[in-house]
Amino acid sequence: MTSATYEKKTTALLIVDPYNDFMSEGGKLYAATKPTADSVGFYQNMRKLIPAVRAAGIQVFIVPHHRSRNDDFDNWLHVNPVQQDTKNRMAFAVDTWGGEWHPEFGPKAGDVVAHEHWAQNGFANTDLDELLKQHGIQRLVLVGFIANSCVEATARFGMELGYHVTLIKDATAAFNPEGMTAARVSAKLFAHAELNTDELLSALSESTRVPAEEQTDSSLVSAHRSKN
Repeated sequence: MTSATYEKKTTALLIVDPYNDFMSEGGKLYAATKPTADSVGFYQNMRKLIPAVRAAGIQVFIVPHHRSRNDDFDNWLHVNPVQQDTKNRMAFAVDTWGGEWHPEFGPKAGDVVAHEHWAQNGFANTDLDELLKQHGIQRLVLVGFIANSCVEATARFGMELGYHVTLIKDATAAFNPEGMTAARVSAKLFAHAELNTDELLSALSESTRVPAEEQTDSSLVSAHRSKN
């Protein structure tokens, strides 16, 4: 893993699948993910991380899963078991509370929302790559659900497309501890950096700090103006 800086012009935070069904109490998948979320302090970390990223001027992108509909996968040749299970549960169903954004972690004004992905990879059959490129993004920081599926698949393909990829290992969760372990093992194969929330916040602070020579120049300019 390499160290990284996170300049606001070239860095994006990708929040994967911030739906009520995942992240709000009473959501269809909330109870299943809560043990691993609690084990890493997911909700507390998201509440620290997202405001800090916004305050640093870093662009936020929402990477959403397909919202379930009654006619999903009709006449499809190859529906995988997870897709079928999602439809059976009607997880993230369109026009339902579960398919609405989590009130804290969903999009805010100025965020960019990509097209919905049908399976796990946020880039597959969506406009995510185009949106990132049009915003000049080179570095991706990923948080959200699920660690060993949508987060991993999106991050892995992001690396293949040439982006620098950072995973925040305590701002994601899975359906079981084995999924969290699998995500950490796989990350070594593609991620450029794995950080926890505090490490990211420290890196953001370093990236936004004005270098000493620039501070000196600024103070000289201010002093010159005050004399005139």
